[in-house]
Amino acid sequence: MISMKTVAAAAAAMMIVGSGAAFADVAKKVAKPVVHSPESIQCSKEADAKGLHGKDRKKFRAHCKKELTKHPAEKKS
Repeated sequence: MISMKTVAAAAAAMMIVGSGAAFADVAKKVAKPVVHSPESIQCSKEADAKGLHGKDRKKFRAHCKKELTKHPAEKKS
């Protein structure tokens, strides 16, 4: 007859092996590099030149990209 300790140990071992397989699938996924638009790169450079950080930088870049997509010929250098 199988004792309760043996059944519990077998169940725990199966859970450990099963969770290891789940983590292996996550580890196999390769992160794709982020491709930034030319407008985004230009606005980042302008924000760097102005020394902007945090919320001010985010706000500036959003406005800049919006303006560049509206009028691409005017602001590109």
